[in-house]
Amino acid sequence: MTAGQPGPRRGPAWYGALCRVCPLWQQIFVALLLGALTGALLGERASGLAPVGDLFINAIKMLIVPLVFSTLVVGITGMGDPQAMGRIGLKTVAIYLLTTAFAIALGLAAATLLQPGVGVTLSLGEGSGPDVGDAPKLAEILVGLVPSNPLAALADGNILQIIVFAIALAIALSLSGKAAEPVIRVFEGLAEAMITLTGFVMALAPIGVFALIAVVAGQYGLAMLWPLAKVIAVMGLACLLQVFVVYSGLMALVMRLNPLRYLRGSLDALLVAFSSASSSGTLPMSLACAEKQLGVPRSIAAFVLPVGATINMDGTAIYQGVIAVFVAQLVGVDLSWADYGLIVLTGTLASIGTAGVPGAGLIMLSIVLAQVGLPLAAVGVIAGIDRILDMARTGVNVAGDLMVTCWVAKSERALDRDVFDAARTAE
Repeated sequence: MTAGQPGPRRGPAWYGALCRVCPLWQQIFVALLLGALTGALLGERASGLAPVGDLFINAIKMLIVPLVFSTLVVGITGMGDPQAMGRIGLKTVAIYLLTTAFAIALGLAAATLLQPGVGVTLSLGEGSGPDVGDAPKLAEILVGLVPSNPLAALADGNILQIIVFAIALAIALSLSGKAAEPVIRVFEGLAEAMITLTGFVMALAPIGVFALIAVVAGQYGLAMLWPLAKVIAVMGLACLLQVFVVYSGLMALVMRLNPLRYLRGSLDALLVAFSSASSSGTLPMSLACAEKQLGVPRSIAAFVLPVGATINMDGTAIYQGVIAVFVAQLVGVDLSWADYGLIVLTGTLASIGTAGVPGAGLIMLSIVLAQVGLPLAAVGVIAGIDRILDMARTGVNVAGDLMVTCWVAKSERALDRDVFDAARTAE
């Protein structure tokens, strides 16, 4: 695929011809609009399209483990420098944790200034809400990184454990010399095959997005959304600020890159993320965008993006900050500066152990509310609109993953500026 062309190209011939006329992001955007209109017209009857959306989600989930594992092994063996891998790993984790902490603070600030819970009357119901545990301890996180059974980690789709095993295997293969070359070639062939398969699955993206959005639009009506419209608006505003001010500002001021190129090159992945509400499910498209549209080498993208899909929860962090303040305002509790600090710390640590799948934000929210003594019954109220909030926060998560991927590649002097600068200019 030539620089600037959208999405993976190793799909059906008709798909390549269609993309030359109408780029993938435009197909997905049209499908999103048509899905919203269909859902609004059909109402609850739109749930009949749910199997189509589920089929698409299952198809992209099918790609994740073999694609991540094979491309990561190939990328590291091709890098040939274990020190570079360690340096990239430290940069990646540090930047992800920093942006997550900042995102929570942004969510807290937006909700504190705009006060979405003031003047809202909602019944939280009876009971204390779901039982939750404490935020994961650092020792637990570190122990959980190493799989006791690599095959079980692959079967369960535990991305962090898969990454650790892939790195260890790749380093061992690099150090094994000629004896390991046949195995490396097998992984190279598998990686190429998975990229081709990704092209076939992404050809179905508009159909899957249409079904997913139609079901969501049919499920939520004005009667359900109106009492919580203000908190939805505050959440949406904070998410937009994170992408268009924070991420774009970092691209322009720190990386000296054109933020519009970054946004345009990320569109395919952002639209899939928004419709699927799954950071992990968007991984195949994110990898394609990073390599083919943003100029990030596969060796870096194959490491940074899977890590980000697991530990980078900037959108979810914004969600935690907004909802925590909203609940506090709803029940008339004044949060102290210590509470704000605890929310930032707890949310940042909890994000490391939360899966990038739909609904995972509710688990993190329960942990955060419990740490500052807010009623967990509020989770039941938020659960009613969680899918809508989940779509927004997943888009931010994926936008953050791609921004950090560009940052790491730029810092390693590995970013292909010709590809990055040409992103979508052909359109």
